[in-house]
Amino acid sequence: MTAQELQALIGSIPPLDSAAEQAARARLDRLTKPPGSLGVLEDIVAQLAAITGRVQPALDWPAVLVAAADHGVVAEGVSPYPQAVTAQMVRNFLRGGAAVNALAAAAGARVIVVDAGVAADLPDHPDLRRAAAARGTGNLRREPAMSRAAAAQAVLAGAAVLADEARDGLDLLALGEMGIGNSTAAACLTSALTGAPPEQTTGRGTGLDDAGLRHKRAVVAEALARARPDPADPLGVLAELGGLEIALLAGAALAAAARRIPVVLDGYISTSAALVAVALAPRLRGFLIAGHRSAEPGHAIALEHLRLRPLLELDMRLGEGTGAALAIPIVRAAARVMREMATFEDAGVADRGDGVTG
Repeated sequence: MTAQELQALIGSIPPLDSAAEQAARARLDRLTKPPGSLGVLEDIVAQLAAITGRVQPALDWPAVLVAAADHGVVAEGVSPYPQAVTAQMVRNFLRGGAAVNALAAAAGARVIVVDAGVAADLPDHPDLRRAAAARGTGNLRREPAMSRAAAAQAVLAGAAVLADEARDGLDLLALGEMGIGNSTAAACLTSALTGAPPEQTTGRGTGLDDAGLRHKRAVVAEALARARPDPADPLGVLAELGGLEIALLAGAALAAAARRIPVVLDGYISTSAALVAVALAPRLRGFLIAGHRSAEPGHAIALEHLRLRPLLELDMRLGEGTGAALAIPIVRAAARVMREMATFEDAGVADRGDGVTG
């Protein structure tokens, strides 16, 4: 049944609305500005119309979904931080003390915290969503990270979380994560799905020194050699080399697209989730907005593979959804341009007849 549910989710993603996109571009050229003068913001406007099917969308209820899970590959020494930090940071999110809490608040977005597979016990909290398919993954260097069934279950768990939030009005989704060791999983997924070698996809993560980076690259290479991933089987790649929070984010992105909700990606880990999700459902790509490009080298490779242009480049590599939170005001501003800017006709402003003011 799980496989059928996953296929139904994939099949529920609609095509982009080309008529709405064309209407948005036509309206942009009638607004009181020279054509194209808002640059990339105009591309965002058109994309939002194509995603939502509305020329003047209202994005009033944004949220950052932060999925947390643990990774068995931490046993290989791929992070300078202990696994216990994952659960500690979840508690920090719930207290409102993390960077994503501050940046989401500044963007007018709420934070949704999801236990996607934390290995430690977490306290009951009204703001904690529990959606764990397992308590952490296996050590991907030596064994599959999870079973195929568990990977599908985690994807569907993310879709269920998004469905619940959408019923409460969520209309703009930003993806974030927490999981010590998850940049190793992201590097494995990126190499498996793009063909780039570990030397290009593996970065310092939370601050490895040169020796640590060499070791981490070796772990990624050995994991790929063990798994022999087939990019034509993205669920299998996810099961062998991914993480429970990565799977949950992939499912949330798929379910958002099915509801015509724009999805803002954060850094390397959330973009690796997008790689998996787009491999499962190619239509998803048009629903994605790259919030930023992180300092992790593999992130640029993943974004290029997805043909996504990042809105920001601030040398960030924190994760949590911080870069996506910073991009939310830009996306919302694009929507407001269409709702609040006057046309030449409305404002009684003359143009030169060719749409160019001077």
